[in-house]
Amino acid sequence: MGFKCGIVGLPNVGKSTLFNALTETQAAQAANYPFCTIEPNVGQVAVPDPRLYKIAEIAGSAKIIETQLAFVDIAGLVKGASQGEGLGNQFLGNIREVDAIVHVLRCFEDDDIQHVSNKVDPLSDAEVVETELLLSDLESMEKRVPAFEKKATGGDKEAKIAASVLGQTLDLLREGKPARLTKPNDDEEQRIFDQSQLLTAKPVLYVCNVDEADAASGNALSAQVFEKAKAENAEAVIVSAAIEAELVGMEPEERAEYLTELGLEESGLARVIRAGYQLLDLQTFFTAGPKEARAWTVHRGAKAPEAAGEIHTDFERGFIRAETIAYQDFVDLGGESAARDAGKLRQEGKDYVAQDGDIMNFKFNV
Repeated sequence: MGFKCGIVGLPNVGKSTLFNALTETQAAQAANYPFCTIEPNVGQVAVPDPRLYKIAEIAGSAKIIETQLAFVDIAGLVKGASQGEGLGNQFLGNIREVDAIVHVLRCFEDDDIQHVSNKVDPLSDAEVVETELLLSDLESMEKRVPAFEKKATGGDKEAKIAASVLGQTLDLLREGKPARLTKPNDDEEQRIFDQSQLLTAKPVLYVCNVDEADAASGNALSAQVFEKAKAENAEAVIVSAAIEAELVGMEPEERAEYLTELGLEESGLARVIRAGYQLLDLQTFFTAGPKEARAWTVHRGAKAPEAAGEIHTDFERGFIRAETIAYQDFVDLGGESAARDAGKLRQEGKDYVAQDGDIMNFKFNV
C-alpha cells in the first residue's frame, strides 16, 4: 500500500530540493524563486527495510521488491491562498488528495536564498500555511453544517449524525484549532468525518530543513519546531536538503562513509519514512520465496484477510488462512522449513491481526 505525502511549505524553504533528493530525480525544477513548481510532481521511492534483505538472503530470493512511498511536491503557498491568492485554489485541491502533510520549514540562514517574508521564522511560516488550511476548512464547514442541521430537523438520520460530529469540528475551527482534534463518538461519526476531506484533519510531519553543520543535532530554530510538534502531538524530523542532494548518485558504501563523516547514522529519507509510518500508524509484512522477497504495507490493526488483499483482491475475497512466521523466528531458525519443523509456522484465521515483521503465505479459494 505505502502512503502518499504532500510536501508543502512557503516558497523557497527547500521543498523541491528535498523532493528531488528524496526521489533521486530532477522531476521538480528547483530554483531560487517562488512558484517554480507549478504542477504537483509525484515521485515514488522504495522504503528501505534491512529486514527485507535479510529475509531474501535466507530464502534465496532472486528478486527483492520494497514497498513504495509516494511524495507529491506541491506548489508553494502564500498568505491569502484560501481566497485564491498565488496558486491557492490549486494548492488546496492538491492537498485534499494526499494522506499526510509533510510541512517543510526553513531552519537555516542564507543571504543568497530569498525568503518570501524576508525573515527566517519557521513558526511564523507554519502559521501562515496552517491558517490558510484552517480558513478553507472553516468556510466549507460554515456552509455544510447549517445544511446538515436543517436536514436533521426533517428527520434525516445521517444528517443528524453529520451535524453532530461536524458541528464539533466547526466549533474547533472557529477557535483556531485544526479539525484533527475532533473526537467522533462512534464508527458512523468517524466515517462521516473521514468523508469530509478536511485539510486540517490530515496528520502533519514537520521537516526542519537545516544546513549541513546542524544536520546531526539541529539548531535553535528546529528546537522551536520540535516544541510545537510535541504540543500538537505531531511528528518532526531534522533534514538537510543540501546533504540529501549530495547523497543522490552515491554508491551505498560511499553514502555510508559520507554520512559517518557528518555524524549521521542514516539519511533524511530514512528519518522521514520512519516518522511517516508512525504518523499514519503503518506497519510492514513480508512474503518470501525463491522467486522474490517482497515488503507490503498495511495499517496497524489490519486483520489477515486485509493484508492478503494488499497482494490481490482475490486473496482477500477467498481467504482461507495465513501461514505466518514472526520475523525473528524466521531469522533465528534459518527460514520457513526450519520454522515449520520447530512449530513456529502458525496457521492463522480471519480474525488474526497482522503483526509488524510477519512473513505470511496466504491460502485462498475463489
